[in-house]
Amino acid sequence: MVRLPTEAQWEYACRAGSITRFFFGEDEAELGDYAWYSGNSGQKTHPVCQRKPNAWGLHDMYGNVWEWCADWSGKYTEDDQMDPKGPSEGQDRVLRGGSWSSSPRICRSALRNRIDPVNRSINLGFRVVMDLK
Repeated sequence: MVRLPTEAQWEYACRAGSITRFFFGEDEAELGDYAWYSGNSGQKTHPVCQRKPNAWGLHDMYGNVWEWCADWSGKYTEDDQMDPKGPSEGQDRVLRGGSWSSSPRICRSALRNRIDPVNRSINLGFRVVMDLK
């Protein structure tokens, strides 16, 4: 079965074991090597896999298009959690990664965005995960 990743799964995949602002470190001047963003995109979407991947071989985790997550938007809890799920209902779905129109401050591993799922835009997209069970 294929589906959208949870927000936690998306961030885990994006970080690829890193704990820095970006999976490649702290220097936003390097973002253009890994992402299509406001500084290099020409304000348009690009074919995937043209920028460097993260340590786990995943391309385009930052920029190009905002990526839908399966979770409804909600506040994080204070409790330690392992693979948390978002609220079971809500008005807005979580978006991650930034897009071709985003600044480096927006295209980082931890930034969250949200939008009503009825909206459409040229800078929205998705990636799927596959459950192996």
